[in-house]
Amino acid sequence: MKIKFLVLTMFWCCASLFAQDYFPENDGVKSKNNNYTAFTNAKIFITPTQVVEQGTLLIQNGKVVQVGKTVTIPKNSVRIDLDGKSIYPSFIDIYSDFGVSKPKRAEGSGRSPQYDATREGFYWNDHIMPENNAISKFKYDDKKAKELRDAGFGVVNSHIQDGIARGTGVLIALNSKADDSKRVIDDKSGHYFSFSKSVASRQSYPTSLMGAMALLRQMYTDADWYAKGNVPSKDRSLEALNANKGMVQIIAAGDKGNVLRADGIGDKNGIQYTILGGGDEYEAISDIKGTNAKLILPLNFPDVYDVSNPYQALYVSLEDMRHWNQAPANPKILAENGVTFSFTLNGLKSPAKLKDKLQKAITYGLSKTKALEALTTIPAQTLGQSNKIGSLQQGRYANFLITSGDIFDKTTTLYENWVQGSKNVINDKDQLDIRGDYDLMAGNESFKLSITGEPSKPKAEVKKDTNKLKSKITYKDDWMNLSFSQDDKLYRLTGLVKGNTQAINGRLMLPDGSESSFRATQTKAYTEKEKGKKEADKPEMVAVTYPNLGYGYSSKPKSEDMLFKNATVWTSEDAGILENTDVLVKDGKISKIGQNLNAGRAKVVDASGKHLTAGVIDEHSHLAALAVNEAGHNSTAEVKMEDVVDPEDIDIYRNLAGGVTSLQLLHGSANPIGGRSAILKLKWGESAQNMIYSNSPKFIKFALGENVKQSNWQSFSRFPQTRMGVEQVFMNYFQRAKEYEVKKKSGKPYRHDEEMETLVEILNGERFISCHSYVQSE
Repeated sequence: MKIKFLVLTMFWCCASLFAQDYFPENDGVKSKNNNYTAFTNAKIFITPTQVVEQGTLLIQNGKVVQVGKTVTIPKNSVRIDLDGKSIYPSFIDIYSDFGVSKPKRAEGSGRSPQYDATREGFYWNDHIMPENNAISKFKYDDKKAKELRDAGFGVVNSHIQDGIARGTGVLIALNSKADDSKRVIDDKSGHYFSFSKSVASRQSYPTSLMGAMALLRQMYTDADWYAKGNVPSKDRSLEALNANKGMVQIIAAGDKGNVLRADGIGDKNGIQYTILGGGDEYEAISDIKGTNAKLILPLNFPDVYDVSNPYQALYVSLEDMRHWNQAPANPKILAENGVTFSFTLNGLKSPAKLKDKLQKAITYGLSKTKALEALTTIPAQTLGQSNKIGSLQQGRYANFLITSGDIFDKTTTLYENWVQGSKNVINDKDQLDIRGDYDLMAGNESFKLSITGEPSKPKAEVKKDTNKLKSKITYKDDWMNLSFSQDDKLYRLTGLVKGNTQAINGRLMLPDGSESSFRATQTKAYTEKEKGKKEADKPEMVAVTYPNLGYGYSSKPKSEDMLFKNATVWTSEDAGILENTDVLVKDGKISKIGQNLNAGRAKVVDASGKHLTAGVIDEHSHLAALAVNEAGHNSTAEVKMEDVVDPEDIDIYRNLAGGVTSLQLLHGSANPIGGRSAILKLKWGESAQNMIYSNSPKFIKFALGENVKQSNWQSFSRFPQTRMGVEQVFMNYFQRAKEYEVKKKSGKPYRHDEEMETLVEILNGERFISCHSYVQSE
């Protein structure tokens, strides 16, 4: 073992020697500290699953040299005894905006949108900016870095949180004692996307979620077309998109439905996104598991609602209350279903909130091992940086935390956060814990003193007999400062705590300004509340319903074979109305109609005295949609209403109650050529995908008149502005579609265009038009 370590040490030293410094030193003598630091007798979490008791961590030049139970410590080592303390890898946040400010919002307002891009030599849409690199906007922020280190973080992956294609991130070590030459671990660490437009551009398209999805699909198609050398001009956006293909691709979804939408876009383009979730994935756990995607989970669980005011309480929905109760179980449910995830601070008001949120997730059943993985090894693996960060294995950066015990325990104190071998003191580990109960003699008067709170941030309670006195305490660098008031008279005490906390002595400033002394004699050491009491407070998670809001079912609806007997059946066909007739439904379809039918295994429903008809079909509907219009262009045939089906719209429930069973979900009338329809079967409690009829006739929305020529508002920048113009839009787009089809059939290379593909379907009779007219002449 010693020989092996000697070889490794020689290799390490040689590597250090050959990594020569080539910068001049003009502010002092040029030298380098090649000493080791050995942390001994600690409980060391090398990884979340590899733990060493009474182990040693040896570091040099900012990296781990060796760790384990038996480590040979070189002579030129500084030894730090951590008996009774623990060492953990420091945390990693892979979805951050640290040091990268958001662009300023573009100036301008009014009802006249901007339709064209503002940039030349880039993609035709301003919201596609894969050429952006966070490193070019990065500026280290000492104050925020300290907040992050205080919460346990050593590394963050930051990016420009703006736009649909956002460009690359930058991986930063929170090392305030170095410069960017050392703390920038990777200056192109991941490629970021979202469904949200850039605030820096007023370009109108896309105005909707379905538009953003269509834009992403076309972007990938165009990138492939460009990569094959089919574009004579230079497009720096598409070049960057193609160049960044090998990186981890991270997309911000924000909720369970968008997680599935993002994964669908990725699947279509051969990309496995890592997806920023919204904390509600537990509501669709089977579908989420089916994506095989790694998730980035926010921990911004809802705070408890104040329902003390009965009028304000009316605005808190059952859906809100359910999510408040269920959200903290999201990590546990994902872990149980084998979904890989990391945690992010994104959405939290402050990094200081992290510990409370983690403890809540653990209280709801998340294992501490999984919690630690989600903060260390998983984010490192996701970024492809496991050989540098995320663990305390040999050769990794010396990024670690020193704690008083279990890092997820409420009573544990974080003492130090070492980043790239640089020490950052959070709480003085050598400072004595003064918490407990004391008899206090201040001058000639006696009081009762109780010190609670955290070791580094204690709270004091001073009593005279049974009267509680107003008090304040601070404790830093072994100095305790205590003040309290009695009968509006102020007592001020200052004492140095050394050796032990059995007795604390010091100087006292009496209310009259004279000096005296005080002595606090400990009568009882501080103890935490019994853990058994915590078990009694373990939360009870209410069952998820489908959908998970008012009127939801306890389980997903399932198709059943059913026999309706003795009904009055309205056939809506030549047979007319049939009295005392049975209807057998098998496998979701009508199997037989007649009298005295055999039920077999079907569930029998006595329909005597009742009427049975076909369900109502609504041919023109806008319900169950997360978006209705994509108004960014005068033609949006590329967008699909199927992309934005909302299975949780309460109008589904209400329409079913009114007899509606199927509908055509139409695009709105914001443009002459709108988006493609979705033909839906209304199934309350089903997923969006399972509400869409398969192999149904294809439809698209067209519109004429006032809306499409924008006569109802002051917008003059988009063609058409008249009914004559509307006609010309149709003529132009259909002519272009004809030309597109000719090129497609020619066998020559052609650019796949989703919009043109849809219009060709219309020309070939494969897609029908639902046209919204305003006056009889139209």
